[in-house]
Amino acid sequence: MNAKNTSRRQFIRLSAAGGAGFMMGAMGFSKSSYARILGANDRVNVGVVGFSDRFRSSLLPSFVSSSKELNFDIIAVSDIWNRRREEGKAQIAEKIGHSVQACVNNEELYKIKDLDAVIIATADFQHAYHTVEAIENNCDVYCEKPFAETMADAKAALKAVKGSDRVFQVGTQRRSGSNYHAAANFIQDGKFGPITIVEMSWNVNQPGRWRRPELVAAIRESDTDWGRYLVSRPKDTWDPRKYLEYRLFWPYSSGIFGQWMTHQIDTVHWFSGLKHPRNVVANGGIYQWKDGRSNADTLTAVFEYGPEDQPDTGFQVVYSSRFHNSAGGIKELYYSNGGMIDIDNNKVSPNGGLQENHASAMGMKPNLLPEIELASEAQKVETAANTGGDSLTWSHVRNWMECVRAREKATNAPIEAAYSHSIALIMANAAYRTGEKATFDEKKQEVMAGNKLFVY
Repeated sequence: MNAKNTSRRQFIRLSAAGGAGFMMGAMGFSKSSYARILGANDRVNVGVVGFSDRFRSSLLPSFVSSSKELNFDIIAVSDIWNRRREEGKAQIAEKIGHSVQACVNNEELYKIKDLDAVIIATADFQHAYHTVEAIENNCDVYCEKPFAETMADAKAALKAVKGSDRVFQVGTQRRSGSNYHAAANFIQDGKFGPITIVEMSWNVNQPGRWRRPELVAAIRESDTDWGRYLVSRPKDTWDPRKYLEYRLFWPYSSGIFGQWMTHQIDTVHWFSGLKHPRNVVANGGIYQWKDGRSNADTLTAVFEYGPEDQPDTGFQVVYSSRFHNSAGGIKELYYSNGGMIDIDNNKVSPNGGLQENHASAMGMKPNLLPEIELASEAQKVETAANTGGDSLTWSHVRNWMECVRAREKATNAPIEAAYSHSIALIMANAAYRTGEKATFDEKKQEVMAGNKLFVY
């Protein structure tokens, strides 16, 4: 980065620090807040790392809906596949209203003068690697989840972000939903009582989920950079399915655990204040869709959470997911002795709580939670009309943009949250792939499967 750009960033950072009384609520700052921040008129120039389906369908419209108000711009897109690179150049230009530079790789991207930030939406196993790369090039980062599939990647990215003054947000967008904030506050204020068990599921009936047969048939190795794609993964021969349908193949993705479970397990860490599970067991397999994939179409994992120094206390999280029957859909249910929180229906209820007749027989008092409705989706964000994205992603992207503008590192989903969900993810992978109970060595910051270090 050149001296002019560095001094500009220092000016913004020092100016923002002068506003010590500036407060950020759960959803970010009010529209009138920006006028109070010196340097707020400086444009933030953003590069896109990976023009993926996720970026085009949700992240781009969410970004665009706030970009003019917050004075953000996209100036470049980097993608190693020529087709995605040209699609990105055209579609971003259409949304932004001016041409953008198309970069054949990130090395070319980071040579661009006055690049301030990047949005990373690449393959699962590349997220932490690309985060380190961005931080080393003095850029703020919005990074899609899952954050890391190996502890080596997770630790390297944690060190890089914490050792910098860059603003980081990971894409676990539940952390920007007001119903989730309401649930977190209810639990953390002691109104819910100790969590006793959590039930989570994510069920679909979609044989084509994460499949790209037409693109697989069309792409050629010469269209992309296979060696650069693999980054830290073992060398392998060209395989268009592993390139385009990577979520179905280990070690390029853990599939269900990485794509879906990380969203939900992240709320457990947030609500409970615990950094990672004590242990995990898991089972599953490819029971229905035998199409050459190596990642399971059905998985169940049981996590135990609790303070490390209090092994007789804690709670379970039971997570299950399947591709071949959608009954039950997506659910997040938190239970205590007094009732339950149903996140998806935005309700606290006494359902299942300790009733009078059962309590009195043991000389106890009944324990029943009140009926409370959490913040509804309609109340959640003051979203712009027809953004084209979902409201959770809209508010999450906006929160990052606001934090970048104010030089505030405490985003809704900071690097610590990314690191924690990565630990849980890697523990689940270790349990499933070895058949052993997975634990976490706090001192070494490593995942153990049985008595052995887990390495993919």
